[in-house]
Amino acid sequence: MPEAAQIPAEDAIALVADSGWLLDVRERDEWNRGHAPDAHLIPMGSVTDRLDEIPADTPIVVICHSGYRSWQVTKALVAAGFDAVNVAGGMDAWQSAGGVVVSGSPDSPLD
Repeated sequence: MPEAAQIPAEDAIALVADSGWLLDVRERDEWNRGHAPDAHLIPMGSVTDRLDEIPADTPIVVICHSGYRSWQVTKALVAAGFDAVNVAGGMDAWQSAGGVVVSGSPDSPLD
């Protein structure tokens, strides 16, 4: 499996603001506790079944809580031909870098 590129949260925030598509691969309960407002929720276990919902012509920025699950998903996406990068440190790093986090939202754009 190809190696997955990791980028710092600061760079991920900038990429999402510019043109990136933020894919959150955590579970629904984690999403409800706090997520980036521009994120799209597809839990890790569902990603391979839902590849058609992920844009093929846009950089994909993959995030989870700490960066491990998203790193696994990023490797799979790269192997499937997507331009994908992992957010090093996950949502913890995103929030520490000043990324916006909202909570209590029962709906996500995809899940």
